[in-house]
Amino acid sequence: MTRPTHDEGLSYPETPSQTAGPFVHIGLALDVAGLPPRASEIGPEIAAADATGEAIEIHGRVIDGNGDPVEDIFVEAWQADAHGVYQTDYRAEHAFRGFGRSAPSATDDGWWTFYTVKPGRVAHPGGQPMAPHINLMLFARGINIHLHTRLYFDDEHQANAGCPFFNALPPSRRDTLIARRDTQADTPRYRFEIHLQGPQETVFFDF
Repeated sequence: MTRPTHDEGLSYPETPSQTAGPFVHIGLALDVAGLPPRASEIGPEIAAADATGEAIEIHGRVIDGNGDPVEDIFVEAWQADAHGVYQTDYRAEHAFRGFGRSAPSATDDGWWTFYTVKPGRVAHPGGQPMAPHINLMLFARGINIHLHTRLYFDDEHQANAGCPFFNALPPSRRDTLIARRDTQADTPRYRFEIHLQGPQETVFFDF
């Protein structure tokens, strides 16, 4: 068979991205997959205990369209340090690494965790500082293309109100990006639920 060419007025549609499938944990979350750890692993510790800034924990969960937790979710997080500066290279030996990966185990009911410091304010391309935030990327079976979203903090009212990126969103959708501080926790801890579908669907970005 002769392969048609673009000169004949035909084009080839883009093929769909491969879903994460059951293998993402085998390659990137060895402890969850029940495999022995490698010598150097990227885990949920975005910042070590001696990193500059306020130490915080992020406890999150992803909810599907039926209201059930997505138990095989895999989450990557990228953020600025306490001074609002992104690290351009990951080094496990650094106190602040800027990047982390997390996935719930079989007994966590879909909850995943990051250990980090509260990020500082990063300048928007227009020059105005954005509110402190953490960038999140989601992978799971059935998600053809990984999803991008952001986490903002409920105790950063003034910064959120003046953030050009956050305020570019419809007012009715902004609350879906807010993590709530757990006032009962001994250490600063924020809880964040991401909804894939439904009336509370989280805002996702096409970066």
